[in-house]
Amino acid sequence: MISLEGQLAIITGGAGGIGEGICEVFCKAGATVVIWDINEGDSKTAKQISSKKGEIFFQKVDITSPDSVQKAVSEIIKNHKKIDILINNAGVIRDRSFLKMEKEEWDTVIEVNLNALFVVCKAVVPHMKEMGYGRIISSSSINGFQGAFGQTNYAASKAAVSGFTRALCKELGRNGITVNAVAPGLIKTKMSATIAKEIIEAKIKEIPVGRIGTPEDIGYTYLFLASKEAGFINGITLHANGGVMPT
Repeated sequence: MISLEGQLAIITGGAGGIGEGICEVFCKAGATVVIWDINEGDSKTAKQISSKKGEIFFQKVDITSPDSVQKAVSEIIKNHKKIDILINNAGVIRDRSFLKMEKEEWDTVIEVNLNALFVVCKAVVPHMKEMGYGRIISSSSINGFQGAFGQTNYAASKAAVSGFTRALCKELGRNGITVNAVAPGLIKTKMSATIAKEIIEAKIKEIPVGRIGTPEDIGYTYLFLASKEAGFINGITLHANGGVMPT
């Protein structure tokens, strides 16, 4: 298994769903994991994972607030001296057909899914540049490429993540920092559990591997891109969807 021994990874939105899967995989790989989430009650995820494996702790952070993010980064640097890996996983949905969508619903999705990347990367990148090493991996989505009914806001934000990734990699590659993204397909989470059973079954029939993905599947995808061994991979969006669409 790929080792992240001696490395520190920030995982935004790491308290549940895909984020929790990433945390578990990274802890197994030996990383020190920092969960950033807005809900302090979600700190129980860190406790559950740490009771089984790895070093992990929780910081309550509003990733849309430069002050909140900078405070958290400063605390990490004070206590751990470095940040090796940044996983921009946090995201929200506000699904509604376009003509019924309120501007607040559009703005909320863009703010969390896209604008927060700017805020978080601005705070973290200077420390990676100083160290001459870093891995930044952000969450895109299959729907950022193929679209989905009722998700103009979400699809736009996730397509933009891939554009952000391609541009930022050109600026940071010479500093030993790679910038990539992961675009998950249908994954078994609390969010997908709200979808009608017959719809899930129909979607599974379209997936060549014949099953829905798990948070751990996506965790191992992130693990590869976060590894030192993946140092020549830069600026890509890696599709993890069981082959449901061409990449």
